[in-house]
Amino acid sequence: MSDLLAQLNPSQRRAVEHFCGPLLVVAGAGSGKTRALTFRIAHLIRNHRVDPENILAVTFTNKAAREMKERVELLYAQQLAELQHGKPLGGLPEFEQKKLRSQVYKQVTKQLWIGTFHSLCARILRYDINKYQDERGRTWQRNFTIMDDSDVQTLIKRIVTQQLNLDDKKFNPRTIRYQISNAKNLGLTPNDYARQQGGYKGKVVAEVYEAYQTALAANNSLDFDDLILIPVRLFQQNESILGYWHSQFHHILVDEYQDTNRIQYELIRLLSTNGETNQAALGWNNRSLFVVGDADQSIYSFRMADFTILLEFQENFGDRLPDDETQTMVKLEENYRSRENILKAANALIEQNSQRIDKVLKATRGAGEEIYCHKADNENEEARFVLNQILGLRRKNPELDWGDFAILYRTNAQSRPFEEALNRCNIPYQVVGGFKFYDRKEIKDALAYLKIIENPSDSISLMRVINTPKRGIGKVTIDNLNNVAQELGCPLWEIINDETSVATVAGRSAGRINQFVGLIQEMRNLKNELSAAKILENVMENSGYLDSLKQLPQSEAEERTRNIDQLYGKAASIAEENEDSSLTTFLSDASLSTDSESDHDETQKISLMSLHAAKGLEFPVVFLVGLEQGLFPHTRSLNDPVALEEERRLCYVGLTRAQEQLFLSYTRERYMWGYREPAVASQFLAELPQELVTSNGRSPAPMPPKQEPKMMSISQKQRSQKRRERQAARTEVAQQKWDIGDRVHHNVFGEGEVIKIFGDDKKTNLAIQFPNLGKKIIDPRVAPMKKL
Repeated sequence: MSDLLAQLNPSQRRAVEHFCGPLLVVAGAGSGKTRALTFRIAHLIRNHRVDPENILAVTFTNKAAREMKERVELLYAQQLAELQHGKPLGGLPEFEQKKLRSQVYKQVTKQLWIGTFHSLCARILRYDINKYQDERGRTWQRNFTIMDDSDVQTLIKRIVTQQLNLDDKKFNPRTIRYQISNAKNLGLTPNDYARQQGGYKGKVVAEVYEAYQTALAANNSLDFDDLILIPVRLFQQNESILGYWHSQFHHILVDEYQDTNRIQYELIRLLSTNGETNQAALGWNNRSLFVVGDADQSIYSFRMADFTILLEFQENFGDRLPDDETQTMVKLEENYRSRENILKAANALIEQNSQRIDKVLKATRGAGEEIYCHKADNENEEARFVLNQILGLRRKNPELDWGDFAILYRTNAQSRPFEEALNRCNIPYQVVGGFKFYDRKEIKDALAYLKIIENPSDSISLMRVINTPKRGIGKVTIDNLNNVAQELGCPLWEIINDETSVATVAGRSAGRINQFVGLIQEMRNLKNELSAAKILENVMENSGYLDSLKQLPQSEAEERTRNIDQLYGKAASIAEENEDSSLTTFLSDASLSTDSESDHDETQKISLMSLHAAKGLEFPVVFLVGLEQGLFPHTRSLNDPVALEEERRLCYVGLTRAQEQLFLSYTRERYMWGYREPAVASQFLAELPQELVTSNGRSPAPMPPKQEPKMMSISQKQRSQKRRERQAARTEVAQQKWDIGDRVHHNVFGEGEVIKIFGDDKKTNLAIQFPNLGKKIIDPRVAPMKKL
């Protein structure tokens, strides 16, 4: 059999052949980091006989995980083709190729743990979340559901405005959601957050955080941050569970290590060291920690990514020796993507940063065209320049597709003039990061149905579809049912699943609610027998949802129905990929689908996107636009050296997306904040070697950072607090006074105890706990019962 590693350069080979112990691979842009990761997995299995199920490989997108699995599968299939047939894989008939790849899938790739932090942790939690209890005693069950961002936002807004009666202008729910997410990514509990932040606002955010976690537990739901935070806390509180997973994963690989946050780092540390904090005591016998990243491409601090985790690797895990002596670090510096002129410019730019591991990207291709920098009068003329360049390059190079061009900008608001220019010429384009499949209403509705079939405690999903499509259950009725559930501290499903309680609270809508409950209960009874695709088909048909779509205008009805069909197809494909057609598997995959996986045809459309969205992509021709001081670098970074270095890294990422040609542009003036403002060339342009850049204007001269303008403060009304403690509605009904704790005898249900009283002077309902029957909501004026 041929040498598996013969395709690698010396640095890549050194990294891949490393067996036991820690290794940091500093992988520059376009240096083949995915190749190194893929070949390492194959090398561990083939040369060191590592069992595939003992390998954990963490990526940052599901797309990257699929690509890694496919590459490993292809490598092994190629090896098997030579071994079994004496031919390369491509030289075999198609049916033989499929047979070999199927064999590799069953024996190797199916056993590997490859995925994102979130998907891998969700998989771990399906085994062990029932053994976890948080600091307040909250617990979850294995059939938990994962809330998406919009459901989380809805829940937090409800807590802020209804449960805590806060002013949502003063305490913005979206801002609080971001603060809670940051707290979780730092591993902070609500109490930790209150202590760290101090002050009244910190206390309020902590109070919302506490109520939010209680609501999540009540719904048996997790948000994305919990998927990583809870395994970490579980490992910290249960040594035996940590020991089990530590023994499961002998070799851990982490891609994009510079983008990890502190809680992700703690997860990797615990799994690789079994919680050992003494570096001298770490045992690396037949174990390894292999991380790949580049501090120069760390651009996600707003997501709590902390590139200093990568810079600290040598101190935390490595041998702490200088770069030229260390055995625990390898640098990949040969670039296979960009022309030499582009790399020289990128190297010169990033060398201005101080917080980095020194490396120089080395070209493996020729010098290429000079970089061109265009000074435009305004943003509209900038767009015309880009359009003319694209049309000219297409005339000279007919082999270029529209998808070979990318227009990159610092902020999404900059896309407008480029969209208008492309529209005028009927040129196809896509704004990457637009409306995504899983954000479409009909998809969210369909998934909400499936979530409550899987986990009826998910009250957020239940509230979404209980009257979708319209089935005559009014908002007041739904609010009344939900209020009763909240007062009793139980899931909404527990209330609507009891016909007596529904009849008491819902009145004339009771029959419709019981019909809805019957549909869900029927699907729940069948969920272990039917595939996810079949359950989806049944619930969409029997709920009347598909019929309701037919009432829409024809074009909209067809589009929404096609989207539901796509969801059927997704369920079927997940079943094929995982050899598991269960609802649980489908919902986990759907919940963890990422923004980067939106469908688009790159070969047919010009890509417009922010620089953050461009990370990991490459294009033959790149236009990096809007290079103006205060726009890029952003005005917020001008007086902050740390933030300015991240802006420079963002520019470096933009430069290194280009394979063949790179165009830069800035304007003399730009329409911003309602006014046409004069603009000044970015300081980043002055940091590029001028011999590599031609321009239609004078070369930008070095300049001191512009002072950040003071933002106009928005006047606020005098602070006022309207918090009111919710009080249970206890009143005397007719000639009978009821109290919590009263014992009653019901002619049908037997003896019970009043646990809650609802209503006002006009009408009072009682929540009564009956042994073996649970809670029932009863109107004492009409029920056949008496007080004991």
